[in-house]
Amino acid sequence: MVRWCAARTRRVGAIVSLSSAWDLAEAWYSDRLDPRWRRRTPAEAQEVFNRLGLTDPFWNLSASSQRDFSHPEAT
Repeated sequence: MVRWCAARTRRVGAIVSLSSAWDLAEAWYSDRLDPRWRRRTPAEAQEVFNRLGLTDPFWNLSASSQRDFSHPEAT
């Protein structure tokens, strides 16, 4: 991942295990077919990340809204 990002002058964001990605997908999409589904608020999304142990700065929604990982000059 680091080499791929470097070759494309991209900053490395979050790297998670397959297990963590699965847990996130399960938590994030498990209710999508429910007719009462609604988009999560940022606070609700943050709670999902926290519950799954995704607590690195990348997952902090209040901080990540200030960053753009697609550009190397972003911090």
